[in-house]
Amino acid sequence: MSKAKTARQTKILAELNNAPSLRIVDLAKLHDVSTETIRRDLDELTSGGHLNRTYGGAVRAIAQEPPVTERHRMYVAERERIAKATVKLISDGKLLMIGSGSTTVHVARRIATEMKNITVITHSFGVATVLSINPTIRVIVVPGEYNPTEGAMVGAHAVAFLNGFSADYTVLGASGLSEEGPSEALLDCSAVYSTMVQRAGKTVVVADHSKFNTTFAGRYASWHQVDSLITDQPPSGKLLTSLTQQKVTIQQA
Repeated sequence: MSKAKTARQTKILAELNNAPSLRIVDLAKLHDVSTETIRRDLDELTSGGHLNRTYGGAVRAIAQEPPVTERHRMYVAERERIAKATVKLISDGKLLMIGSGSTTVHVARRIATEMKNITVITHSFGVATVLSINPTIRVIVVPGEYNPTEGAMVGAHAVAFLNGFSADYTVLGASGLSEEGPSEALLDCSAVYSTMVQRAGKTVVVADHSKFNTTFAGRYASWHQVDSLITDQPPSGKLLTSLTQQKVTIQQA
């Protein structure tokens, strides 16, 4: 590897320490090289495990989230408060879409105890299971390919199925929340979440403070597509600035 390439790639990694994500076009201008050169740099850095490629750029390399069964034991009190606030917000909904994840299971459990005569479409077996205790709730499980790590259905069949419905609310968790939007560690789940956002009148993101200022490979929405963020602590910095600019309602539980 040439000294120039080594220096450039070192600077790219340093820049990712100051920004959650970088665009190829911006990097090419900054280093005065072609976009193809930057693409090759990013491919090499990705192969070395230093970053993750995204469409048109790169994000910091962040370890995958633990399986959903492990995440259920984390931030339980915070997630219960988030769930309570979420159900209050969506109480007028008749058809809901709910994504997978530990926080959304808490929301589903609260829905099962407080709401009735509604329909819920979900790709998460955890969500479907806790909703089943309420016989007045009609649960529709999305078809597709089963992801055992997340306990959810994903893939093209899941996306196509969701496109046949229109929901009052979509309730989604997130692996990370950055100034660019909510993101998901599992790309297959991210594709399902994006479709749920498109098929809902309002989108509610539910996430605790541990997700603040982190970015994962699958950004499933921009903040202008999100109506509300329900969390346990107030966000700050660039994340707060972006939420405010995009007029996202922030509710602290």
